[in-house]
Amino acid sequence: MTTISIDGLNTVINNLEEGIMFLDKDRSVVAINHAALDMVGHHNEQLIGSMCMSLFQGTECGRYCTQKGYCSLLDLDKEKKVHDLDLLRPDDTMISLRMWAIPLPGEHPAACAVILRNRTRERQLEEEVSNRLRLGEMLGHSQVMQRLFKNVLRLASSDATVLIEGESGTGKELIARALHDNSRRADKPYIRVHCAALAENLLESELFGHAKGAYTGAVSDREGRFEAADGGSLLLDEIGEISPSIQVKLLRVLQEREVERLGENKSRKIDVRLIAATNRNLASMVKEGTFREDLFYRLRVLPLASPALRERPEDVPLLAAHIVGEMAKRYGYGEVDIADDALAVLCAYSWPGNVRELGNAMEFALVQSGGSKIMPRHLPPEVITAVPLAAPLRKEHEAGASPLPESFTGYYRAPRRQEDEKTAIIRTLKESKGNRAAAAIKLRMSRTTLWKRLKHYGLT
Repeated sequence: MTTISIDGLNTVINNLEEGIMFLDKDRSVVAINHAALDMVGHHNEQLIGSMCMSLFQGTECGRYCTQKGYCSLLDLDKEKKVHDLDLLRPDDTMISLRMWAIPLPGEHPAACAVILRNRTRERQLEEEVSNRLRLGEMLGHSQVMQRLFKNVLRLASSDATVLIEGESGTGKELIARALHDNSRRADKPYIRVHCAALAENLLESELFGHAKGAYTGAVSDREGRFEAADGGSLLLDEIGEISPSIQVKLLRVLQEREVERLGENKSRKIDVRLIAATNRNLASMVKEGTFREDLFYRLRVLPLASPALRERPEDVPLLAAHIVGEMAKRYGYGEVDIADDALAVLCAYSWPGNVRELGNAMEFALVQSGGSKIMPRHLPPEVITAVPLAAPLRKEHEAGASPLPESFTGYYRAPRRQEDEKTAIIRTLKESKGNRAAAAIKLRMSRTTLWKRLKHYGLT
């Protein structure tokens, strides 16, 4: 293996996003990189020779180290130990850190390396998601999604029929579920029927039920989905695919609030909140004569639009991180991060398949990365080749190398006047629809630097 000079190694260490502190056997700091200095808020000359626990006073990690007399991160009775802590820095600012340690072999001044990762923004996102940015299984902090959340909660209080319109893959079923879960019917049945998946005769029996002997194979009485959903909610997904004859029968159910099973002459009263969803333009179908106008208006009492992902690009990092986190658990991986430049590519892509396509792309990337940090080269080829920002990454994808994109090849130079810098940051954030990862790329600065500038100008 080719050796690297000490100067070269120091250059690499000082350009890492993670902080690194080297401790001797007595837990004194013998070396520290620039990122760690920034995280703990001290100058280099103040730290060399200091006891590690003195930097983390008041934290669980610091208390444990003081009480036990050894580094809690190097507890040999356990596997790799990770500490999450909130540190109050000398300037009275708070930072959230994730820390772990690596023992170093051999006789060296440094006995171990403590790795620090700034997870302040990640922590803020976690709190936002748990407190305000979630409704059922829907996630989003964009204005589009905030309006949708409010509309869902408002419409959930009604029993009127809802028509959810939106492209495939936008999460219409999640909206329907949220309507049910936030309604007075939440403890009653919620049933979904995919209208496009069944032939006409099967769909009729599925919806309205049948009597014994109604047709060949009907060996017993069977209730339909309307009866099964009595007291609760029924979602008719892909309502635009139903035949004219089913449209007539569905219209009668909506008007009379009763169903008649195939092969029977008696009606049965039902109490069901109907939710319909479609990726078709039903208004255009009405004009073309392929969908009944009277049924259209019966369904569209309360309309809801399911937004396409390209209409809310600022939600892409949140969704991608959530999807990767869930899939990493399923695959048995630990925590998997997404690199900033990979996030920038994800934000710039148009996502014609919406959230469903994003989910597929993130699973592809997770498998390609093998559970390590997701880089641009791990993304699907169609994403990389479609994004202008990712043009420098196409050769990387083909060759397996990992050069930085053009936006990262230069160094950020602050304007002479602070007013100019503040204006540029505000303008770029607006252009990026509030997405900080994408804004950092455009400004040619790291995400950490952007966060500092935002805090400096009171823009956080």
